[in-house]
Amino acid sequence: MAARVPRPGEPVRGSATGRPLMAAMDLLGRRWALRILWELRAGPLGARALQARCDQMSSSVLYERLDELTAAGLLTRDGAGAYLLTELGAALAPALESLDSWARRWAEVLHGPAGTRARSLLPGPAEYR
Repeated sequence: MAARVPRPGEPVRGSATGRPLMAAMDLLGRRWALRILWELRAGPLGARALQARCDQMSSSVLYERLDELTAAGLLTRDGAGAYLLTELGAALAPALESLDSWARRWAEVLHGPAGTRARSLLPGPAEYR
């Protein structure tokens, strides 16, 4: 049975406040949810194509996430049955792109450009004194 879909204004896992941000973090923090949204940002995909793009995630998890994201109003289906972002789902694109940009910077801080070790941009212990 699928987990209850988080809704703003209602208690969610880890928070009884009903704050919309807590509901969003609960929904988007579920395994594969962000990856599905990321893959759909370029246009509609059928379930099999989406599964292939998501490193062959299990079909049960895929359909559970698709159902949750659809119930939350982030996805819909077109006439051919492919999944696509709703206007609300597409509005997450700038946040996902910002997260992607941050993740690339994080990788460079840890590993340097093209996989070389870079000097950390974060302050070291001596710099905190």
